Amino acid sequence: MPGLEHTITIAAPPERVWDVLVDVERWPERIPTVDSVERLDDGPLAVGSSARLRQPKLPEAVWTVTELTDGTSYTWESKSPGVLGVASHVVEPHPDGTRLTLALSVSGPLSGLGWLFTKGLTRRYVETEAASIKSVAETAD
Repeated sequence: MPGLEHTITIAAPPERVWDVLVDVERWPERIPTVDSVERLDDGPLAVGSSARLRQPKLPEAVWTVTELTDGTSYTWESKSPGVLGVASHVVEPHPDGTRLTLALSVSGPLSGLGWLFTKGLTRRYVETEAASIKSVAETAD
């Protein structure tokens, strides 16, 4: 199953990193790889919550939370014809603050071909997203 994982250390407490991570409505102002986010439900992010994301050079996607451990991790999925994308976000205490791990895997009959064309872009996006979350979490907001 094609995919990638990126881990970064953030000089901020896990609670702060978690707050930035789950505030998906503010991603477009905080993360340059996200053009827009439209929550499709109300309230805090929870299992079953969905959001429509628009990102440069990628098709619009609806992501639905499938697992969530408050303050620690969430996983969401996006389905398109022939491809299932699964993205996980994990926040862990670290001696220097917090360790954030972002991971993405794709599966399905068209995933190999799609991954061939988007792997480099996706890697840059995930690295930029982690760096952006780090920057926001480490500064007053």
